[in-house]
Amino acid sequence: MPELPAHLGRRHFLTLAGAAAVAGTLVPEAKATSRLGELFTLGVASGDPQPDGVVLWTRLAPEPVAPDGYGGMPARLFLVKWEVAEDPRFSRIVRRGVEHAVPEWAHSVHVEVHGLRPDREYWYRFIVGDQVSPVGRTRTAPAPYSWLKELTFAFASCQAYPEGFFTAYRHMADEDLDLVVHLGDYIYEGGGQGTIGRAHIPTTEVFSLADYRVRYGQYKSDPDLRAAHAAAPWVVAPDDHDVENNWAGDISQLDTEPDQDPAVFRQRRAAAYRAYYENLPLRRTSMPRGPEMQVYRRLTFGNLLQLNVLDTRRFRSDQLEQCAQDCDGRWDPARTMLGAEQEKWLLDGLGRSSARWNVLGNQVFAFEADHDAGPSERYGMDPWDGYAAARQRLFDGVVERKVDNFVMITGDAHRSVAADLKLNFADPSSRTVGTEFLGTSISSGGNGVDMDSLGITWLAENPHMRFHNSQRGYQRCVVTQNGWRTDYRVVPQVTVPGGPVITRAGVTVEAGRPGVADVS
Repeated sequence: MPELPAHLGRRHFLTLAGAAAVAGTLVPEAKATSRLGELFTLGVASGDPQPDGVVLWTRLAPEPVAPDGYGGMPARLFLVKWEVAEDPRFSRIVRRGVEHAVPEWAHSVHVEVHGLRPDREYWYRFIVGDQVSPVGRTRTAPAPYSWLKELTFAFASCQAYPEGFFTAYRHMADEDLDLVVHLGDYIYEGGGQGTIGRAHIPTTEVFSLADYRVRYGQYKSDPDLRAAHAAAPWVVAPDDHDVENNWAGDISQLDTEPDQDPAVFRQRRAAAYRAYYENLPLRRTSMPRGPEMQVYRRLTFGNLLQLNVLDTRRFRSDQLEQCAQDCDGRWDPARTMLGAEQEKWLLDGLGRSSARWNVLGNQVFAFEADHDAGPSERYGMDPWDGYAAARQRLFDGVVERKVDNFVMITGDAHRSVAADLKLNFADPSSRTVGTEFLGTSISSGGNGVDMDSLGITWLAENPHMRFHNSQRGYQRCVVTQNGWRTDYRVVPQVTVPGGPVITRAGVTVEAGRPGVADVS
């Protein structure tokens, strides 16, 4: 491959490198794969980094939105070579192998690579016949308990394809990130009219496995999303729209029959979970079994950070009806957000943690949010406000276990908030147990504005909220032994492609002092 001009960045190099021919990769089925067309239209990804390796992902799909959900692939097994190298030109290949891509799993490939060095940058690619995938960059986690000076990661959520372009991902791909955390609503299951310029806009709600697969093919047609996946390892967890809006346990929120039947909904969840796994870099421990999938899990990054990825959908109680004032039902101790097993797993893990920062990757916001101006009160029933007793158990558990530097990163709400987490939200002087960074959407909700009417009310009625914005974008977090800074990175519009990104605010937390220290 020729020398790369100095002005080209990593993303440009990955594109060029992935298109390069690889000597000696031809196999007998080369002609057959060429007849199929481009196999790697959905790109590549890596995820769930461990000290000795990562999971690598791709899916073969020359026709990503073929109605049958098989991406234009024939119903037979394909051999997929993979390579991991210490350099982006693959002159120092350190691991290689072959995986099977089978039609039962939509010709997706999940390679769990081991034997890599901790806290190191690597490059990877896939080969089928004479076709070579784009090149991805990944990074392993630091060794357990090793001293880590700094970790830089981004978190994001809520990317409704019909509502806007994924410009934020283009900028995220250009960041020098160790990790990306995606907190749900990777797809939207509903219909929509679409933003001008978006092709193949969904018009109907999806229910079947084929429909969910097509929806992922549609979303992954976005080059900015593919670029962000190729630039860093991802840690992902589904929220409601990855299955159905506001679902809870085995309970559908649709008003039409037979969708309210739990058995019917479990069939839908099984299809949604399967397509989610097929299209994202998840380990075999998260491979769904019918309507069940292991979502919650724990990742550590040296002695600096423990990330607890939550599942706030599968085990929760049904949402309460919307109510005004304090709404006694939300304080019912029998109601749960996480379920007893996950709640115990979380608190036990926090109690044993020796990490400097203890982080929850959380789908719905936990801070209290009174929606009404004046003396009346009104709370949303889908976030933790509708499960106030469960939230209290969590915060009490954090205090009882003397958990230091407790931080929650959150998606779902299509707006950004930095807030102090109070042991008693009704008393502003009560103990602060941690900090929550709520992140805005990639595109859901359209362009957004700097401050909307709800944001004005929230800041006025909820003194623990320290910052608010309702534009689109993502959050970049720089974590050190002494402090945490979250930069809220926003784009001016998503209804047309392109545009710059700016840091709307930088919010800092000091180690050993829970709560927001500064907003600049």
